[in-house]
Amino acid sequence: MSYAAYKMMHWPTGIEHCASGFITHSTADFMPRIPPVTADDLDSEWATSSKPIGPVPNLITVAANVLEVYIVRIQEESSSPTDSKAAAEPKRGGVLAGVSGASLELVCHYRLHGNVESLGILPSGGVDGGRRRDSILLTFRDAKVSVLEFDDSIHGLRTSSMHCFEGPDWLHLKRGRECFPRGPLVKVDPLGRCAGVLVYGLQMLLLKAAEASSGLVGEENTYNSGPTGASRIESSYIVALRDLDMKHVKDFIFIHGYIEPVVVILHEQELTWAGRVSWKHHTCMISALSISTTLKQHPLIWSATNLPHDAYKLLAVPSPIGGVLVIGANTIHYHSQSTSCLVALNNFAVPVDGSQEMPRSGFATELDAANATWLTNDVAVFSAKSGELLLLTLVYDGRYLESEFFTDELLEDRILQLLETRYCSWEVVWVIVCLCNIFWAGAPTLGPGLKEEVGDIESDAPLAKRLRMSSSDALQDLVAGEELSFYGTGPNNPQLAQKTFTFAVRDSLLNVGPLKDFSYGLRINADPNATGVAKQSNYELVCCSGHGKNGSLTVLQQSIRPETITQESLPGCTGIWTVYHKNSRSDSSKGAADEDEYHAYLIISLENRTMVLRTANNLEEVTENVDYYVQGSTIAAGNLFGRRRVIQIYARGARILDGAFMTQELTFKSSNSEAGAGSDGTIVSSVSIADPYVLLRMVDGSIQLLVGDSSTCSVAVTIPPAFESSNKLVSACTLYHDKGPEPWLRKTSTDAWLSTGTGEAIDGADGIHDQGDVYCVLCYENGNLEMFDVPNFGSVFLVDKFVSGKSHILDAFSHSPTNDPVQLMKRYSDDAVGHGRKETTHGIKVVELSMQRWAQDHSRPFLFGILSDGSILCYHAYVYEVPENASKAEGVVSSQSSLNLSSIKCN
Repeated sequence: MSYAAYKMMHWPTGIEHCASGFITHSTADFMPRIPPVTADDLDSEWATSSKPIGPVPNLITVAANVLEVYIVRIQEESSSPTDSKAAAEPKRGGVLAGVSGASLELVCHYRLHGNVESLGILPSGGVDGGRRRDSILLTFRDAKVSVLEFDDSIHGLRTSSMHCFEGPDWLHLKRGRECFPRGPLVKVDPLGRCAGVLVYGLQMLLLKAAEASSGLVGEENTYNSGPTGASRIESSYIVALRDLDMKHVKDFIFIHGYIEPVVVILHEQELTWAGRVSWKHHTCMISALSISTTLKQHPLIWSATNLPHDAYKLLAVPSPIGGVLVIGANTIHYHSQSTSCLVALNNFAVPVDGSQEMPRSGFATELDAANATWLTNDVAVFSAKSGELLLLTLVYDGRYLESEFFTDELLEDRILQLLETRYCSWEVVWVIVCLCNIFWAGAPTLGPGLKEEVGDIESDAPLAKRLRMSSSDALQDLVAGEELSFYGTGPNNPQLAQKTFTFAVRDSLLNVGPLKDFSYGLRINADPNATGVAKQSNYELVCCSGHGKNGSLTVLQQSIRPETITQESLPGCTGIWTVYHKNSRSDSSKGAADEDEYHAYLIISLENRTMVLRTANNLEEVTENVDYYVQGSTIAAGNLFGRRRVIQIYARGARILDGAFMTQELTFKSSNSEAGAGSDGTIVSSVSIADPYVLLRMVDGSIQLLVGDSSTCSVAVTIPPAFESSNKLVSACTLYHDKGPEPWLRKTSTDAWLSTGTGEAIDGADGIHDQGDVYCVLCYENGNLEMFDVPNFGSVFLVDKFVSGKSHILDAFSHSPTNDPVQLMKRYSDDAVGHGRKETTHGIKVVELSMQRWAQDHSRPFLFGILSDGSILCYHAYVYEVPENASKAEGVVSSQSSLNLSSIKCN
């Protein structure tokens, strides 16, 4: 049975392709970091590392048709002398010196309209002083190639070029065939000079990269590249491998160390199969072609024959060694223009006819369907399909090459346990391996006798399994154990450095797959009275996922279902809050103490009254013994003045309390002088608290602001000057505290923003809590959104028709020429209104707003809005710096920085 339409219920999570590259930033840009966490202050000034950390590339992953780009956030080690925990831990050396942790932050997520067959990164090649960025190459069946680059104006990926070799004009490339065993395969030159795509099995597409000085984009489209350009494709042409007597191509790779791009192709001269292995077993060979993209010539410079029939993958060896590794199920071969050697991994390896016995390992392993990457320029890590990790060391002194192989079953088990995934395949290990490769970027070399810590894959230090590479003095002692050499026992070379590799899990990606079978049914606590969409949540899928010892039963469900620890019936409950209490000013001193502090009171708002419970060993109700307002329901409660006071807001007033005792009581009045005491202007509808400010939205749509005085621990009611005579009705509002040593929103430099005077940070009650700027974000009844600085209430950001759900919302204060990038992006955002909301927004308004920032892990603010129809809008903020040559009007060049908000799809 076929269907004309379908709905994807659970998007793929099994990672099929992974790569690293400088996509969102260049090597010359500042590397994204997480400030070090100290015991004195969680948001204190960033400690200066003893050694600067090199630029960290992005992580790009592909799961079927899902493309994701991550930023690797590095957290530096604290330099505080009072941090006893950090002082007790051993200091890292080598690449991870000064690094205490790392995490992945998702930058962009795309659901493509086709499955990605292969992924490649087109590097910038180090031109323009490292200011150029890398590009992403994606291939699709049967012969489609897309080149993507990061666009700062929309804070996402855009297509710079598309290449299609399908249709009537390209039928001759198929040579009469209609079905092919695999899709196109892309590989890229290490210096970014060109890329190759193998299509239709025997056709090689060569894509020439544009030079740094060449202009491929018209003047009207220069804004798309942002302040820094990215690598692009200039032209392409086809090389027929069949004409070069290359049949049955298995793999190809670009190798290092040549002036022109050199591609090595692994192909099979004559096919064989399992029943003929005893008679014909060495049928593969490699051929190295020198590529001249200017002359479109590709002469053969060297080749190697008599490779086993099970060779399936090529791995380019980095400089200065160079050459290529040919990986087979039972052997590993090394070949270069002047040297070749091999090693047998098990007893199934068959020597070439008439040749001498091959050097074999002291342990047996196999590399069928394995993947590999380089940790350093002479150490490679292999991930086998069984989950084990193998390290390969190449020892090269300019005359000969030897190899050492190490494996450890305990490392395999620990990796599988710590990945925290349902199924650990080589794709998942490949992600972790790729992260190890990321940490190596820009690492200095070590001298003889020094130890180097390259990467972490295990967070628990005592459980870390270390794989040590001994110098060749100890090779004779390891031959019978875990050593594997191309030439048997190597020579005594005192120049070899001993290296120590410690792996630790820093972050993980959830992986559900492969699915062998599944069934659906009602969940245990299903709601029999549910209807509509809620009825769908009653059902869940139970799947058999994973493989071998990593197999498991997986339960897939819609929405979030928290695990209930305890339950108590509270009929008529309208809200619940927890508050702190500090007895004196001396208590509010340490950030670490704030984290360890327990809440003092639990406030529960019911329909007609308020309950107050004191937190001690048990929850104790103290409603009759405190000065809280308990005769009616509570609208909101929170802390002010560094947790030294508690504020309770109810319908017509507020109380300031020092613990259980009231110190001040306020009664709200209408902002309209003609309104009476019982009007809607005196009744609070919603509250937002950002120490020392409290924002009130009244039932009649007006707003009032409570301003706190830290010296007297008292508050005063004020009406913002911008709303004293305004007739605009506010449907939702919130306060946002831009915390941290460098407030994020202050990075913008528009004239309207700078005129508000937000350059001075707001001090806390005792000068000890987070510095930063406070903003008021509100949405009017007509659907417009505006942001003000507090307490001056100068407008700094204005958005028209926020309720329409645009993909990007920009500041309406940015007045620019018609061809300015900001204006062009506004038109792009207007055309990209999602889900047809532009025509269906009549009568819909924003009922709730929230703006949040997770300072320690993620720096960008997120804006959330709930509409009256139940829809949720989610935006994240980013800064787009317009290039100086992008906006020209009457001979005057204008340069500006704009705060923009990009939407995030929430399903």
